[in-house]
Amino acid sequence: MKRLLGALVIAATTATAVAGCSSSSPAPESATATPSSGGTTKGSGKVSVLYAGSLVKLMETKIGPDFTKNTGYDFSGFGAGSTGLANQIKGKVRKGDVFVSASPAADKLLQGQANGNWVSWYITFGSSKLVLGINPKSRFANDLRTKPWYDVITEPGFKVGFTDPRTDPKGKFTAQALAAVGKAHPALNKIAASPKNVFLEETLVADLQTGQLDAGFFYASEAKTANISTVPLTGTDLGAKYTVTVLKNAPNAAGATAFVKYLLGTQVQGIFKDAAFTVADPPKATGTVPAGLLPAK
Repeated sequence: MKRLLGALVIAATTATAVAGCSSSSPAPESATATPSSGGTTKGSGKVSVLYAGSLVKLMETKIGPDFTKNTGYDFSGFGAGSTGLANQIKGKVRKGDVFVSASPAADKLLQGQANGNWVSWYITFGSSKLVLGINPKSRFANDLRTKPWYDVITEPGFKVGFTDPRTDPKGKFTAQALAAVGKAHPALNKIAASPKNVFLEETLVADLQTGQLDAGFFYASEAKTANISTVPLTGTDLGAKYTVTVLKNAPNAAGATAFVKYLLGTQVQGIFKDAAFTVADPPKATGTVPAGLLPAK
């Protein structure tokens, strides 16, 4: 409980500080596109990408740096729970050019006049199943590999972690999984209801890898990127559906367009496949997507 309350206090303090500064925010960085010495058009200026926290390693170590190298734009990423990010965007607490979500439900929170019309379209480009990641040093590790997961995580002393269902789709999917399987195994309902099992999206991988947890709920792609061994959640079929869109009034609209095109390109799609994503081929458009963003068929 202390961990959860502390996280909420920090998040609230941060949000208040950002909101308090919004009235005196500096003007958006100018963005330009200039020909390089080789004749290829290169962009400039910062591109702010707000993305699902489950993508943090891929975004910060591969996709972001490669985008900057190939386009000339400066990648500036921020990862957190998709639902929480959507609420921050809607509340004008956080500003960005691009929104990459782990669930279309987060995009829908930003659609329509009542929600500020921040999103008018989005593209679904991949998916990843919800799984249980194992701490290999846990005394329960062998049991998780040989016994039903729903029996093992209810054993005395077992420490399991998941993200907040209120701010992150992965946490919501976890709650749905525990509720569904909990109909036949009621002990799971107690786990789902315990605040001590809720961890920040941005730190859940580290919490598992440093031994604070015996297991945690992750997306398969997220676990593979972090070299976490997993077991399937037998009895469930839930997972992320990743989307991308350009936000209304994006400070760097040209850079945002360049990022979306790069994300949907063959190079990045190869990165996603290597990381155990199921890549949507072709990507699925919802709403009227601006011409030229979707890959040519």
